[in-house]
Amino acid sequence: MEIPQIVLPDPIPLETISIPLPTADVPSYIPMVVPPSDLQAEEEPEGTASEKEPESPGMRKVDIPFTDQQMPVPETEILVTATTTAVVSVAATLTATAAFKYVVTAMKPILKTGWKKISQSKKKVS
Repeated sequence: MEIPQIVLPDPIPLETISIPLPTADVPSYIPMVVPPSDLQAEEEPEGTASEKEPESPGMRKVDIPFTDQQMPVPETEILVTATTTAVVSVAATLTATAAFKYVVTAMKPILKTGWKKISQSKKKVS
Protein backbone atom coordinates (compact mmCIF):
# COMPACT_ATOMS: atom_id res chain seq x y z
CA MET A 1 0.00 0.00 0.00
CA GLU A 2 1.36 3.29 -1.02
CA ILE A 3 0.64 6.40 1.07
CA PRO A 4 0.00 9.47 -1.06
CA GLN A 5 2.16 12.50 -0.40
CA ILE A 6 1.38 16.10 -1.10
CA VAL A 7 4.20 18.18 -2.45
CA LEU A 8 3.89 21.80 -1.38
CA PRO A 9 5.78 24.53 -3.19
CA ASP A 10 8.25 26.69 -1.30
CA PRO A 11 6.60 29.78 0.26
CA ILE A 12 6.95 33.06 -1.54
CA PRO A 13 8.98 35.55 0.49
CA LEU A 14 6.81 38.58 1.29
CA GLU A 15 8.21 41.93 2.28
CA THR A 16 6.79 43.32 5.47
CA ILE A 17 5.74 46.94 5.53
CA SER A 18 7.24 49.08 8.25
CA ILE A 19 4.83 51.72 9.57
CA PRO A 20 6.46 54.26 11.85
CA LEU A 21 4.78 55.06 15.15
CA PRO A 22 2.78 58.30 15.12
CA THR A 23 4.15 61.29 16.96
CA ALA A 24 2.36 64.37 18.17
CA ASP A 25 3.30 67.75 19.53
CA VAL A 26 1.55 67.90 22.89
CA PRO A 27 0.58 71.48 23.78
CA SER A 28 1.88 72.73 27.05
CA TYR A 29 1.78 75.97 28.95
CA ILE A 30 3.48 77.53 31.90
CA PRO A 31 0.91 78.17 34.65
CA MET A 32 0.73 81.77 35.78
CA VAL A 33 0.23 82.35 39.49
CA VAL A 34 -1.29 85.70 40.41
CA PRO A 35 -1.16 86.56 44.11
CA PRO A 36 -4.18 88.27 45.65
CA SER A 37 -4.12 92.06 45.82
CA ASP A 38 -4.47 92.14 49.62
CA LEU A 39 -1.49 89.85 50.27
CA GLN A 40 0.49 90.85 53.36
CA ALA A 41 3.25 89.12 55.22
CA GLU A 42 2.43 87.82 58.69
CA GLU A 43 4.66 89.12 61.42
CA GLU A 44 6.10 86.32 63.53
CA PRO A 45 8.89 86.43 66.05
CA GLU A 46 12.09 85.02 64.66
CA GLY A 47 12.82 81.40 65.51
CA THR A 48 9.18 80.32 65.97
CA ALA A 49 7.35 78.17 63.48
CA SER A 50 3.68 78.71 62.79
CA GLU A 51 1.58 75.65 63.67
CA LYS A 52 -1.79 77.27 63.07
CA GLU A 53 -4.15 75.78 60.51
CA PRO A 54 -5.13 78.24 57.82
CA GLU A 55 -8.68 79.44 58.41
CA SER A 56 -10.96 79.44 55.42
CA PRO A 57 -13.37 82.33 55.01
CA GLY A 58 -16.96 81.60 55.99
CA MET A 59 -16.02 78.91 58.53
CA ARG A 60 -15.76 79.00 62.30
CA LYS A 61 -14.60 76.33 64.75
CA VAL A 62 -16.84 74.78 67.40
CA ASP A 63 -15.42 72.77 70.32
CA ILE A 64 -16.73 69.21 70.57
CA PRO A 65 -17.64 68.46 74.22
CA PHE A 66 -15.52 65.93 76.12
CA THR A 67 -12.81 65.95 73.41
CA ASP A 68 -9.94 68.17 72.45
CA GLN A 69 -11.19 68.41 68.87
CA GLN A 70 -12.74 71.30 66.99
CA MET A 71 -15.19 70.99 64.13
CA PRO A 72 -15.50 73.57 61.35
CA VAL A 73 -19.02 74.97 60.98
CA PRO A 74 -20.23 77.46 58.34
CA GLU A 75 -21.16 80.98 59.39
CA THR A 76 -24.67 81.76 60.58
CA GLU A 77 -25.71 83.46 57.31
CA ILE A 78 -24.80 80.37 55.30
CA LEU A 79 -26.68 78.06 57.68
CA VAL A 80 -29.77 80.29 57.62
CA THR A 81 -29.77 80.37 53.82
CA ALA A 82 -29.39 76.59 53.54
CA THR A 83 -32.10 75.94 56.14
CA THR A 84 -34.54 78.37 54.51
CA THR A 85 -33.97 76.81 51.09
CA ALA A 86 -34.56 73.31 52.46
CA VAL A 87 -37.75 74.29 54.32
CA VAL A 88 -39.20 76.10 51.29
CA SER A 89 -38.44 73.22 48.91
CA VAL A 90 -40.00 70.62 51.24
CA ALA A 91 -43.08 72.80 51.81
CA ALA A 92 -43.50 73.36 48.06
CA THR A 93 -43.21 69.64 47.36
CA LEU A 94 -45.75 68.68 50.03
CA THR A 95 -48.18 71.38 48.88
CA ALA A 96 -47.89 70.34 45.23
CA THR A 97 -48.44 66.68 46.15
CA ALA A 98 -51.57 67.48 48.18
CA ALA A 99 -52.93 69.73 45.41
CA PHE A 100 -52.32 67.07 42.77
CA LYS A 101 -54.11 64.41 44.85
CA TYR A 102 -57.08 66.78 45.34
CA VAL A 103 -57.27 67.55 41.61
CA VAL A 104 -57.15 63.85 40.73
CA THR A 105 -59.89 63.07 43.25
CA ALA A 106 -62.08 65.92 41.96
CA MET A 107 -61.53 65.23 38.26
CA LYS A 108 -61.96 61.45 38.35
CA PRO A 109 -65.81 61.44 38.39
CA ILE A 110 -65.94 64.21 35.77
CA LEU A 111 -63.62 62.32 33.45
CA LYS A 112 -65.54 59.05 33.95
CA THR A 113 -68.85 60.77 33.10
CA GLY A 114 -67.34 62.40 30.03
CA TRP A 115 -65.83 59.11 28.88
CA LYS A 116 -69.17 57.31 29.24
CA LYS A 117 -70.98 60.00 27.21
CA ILE A 118 -68.35 59.86 24.45
CA SER A 119 -68.50 56.05 24.38
CA GLN A 120 -72.32 56.02 24.17
CA SER A 121 -72.39 58.63 21.40
CA LYS A 122 -69.90 56.60 19.33
CA LYS A 123 -72.03 53.45 19.75
CA LYS A 124 -75.14 55.27 18.55
CA VAL A 125 -73.36 56.70 15.48
CA SER A 126 -72.00 53.33 14.35
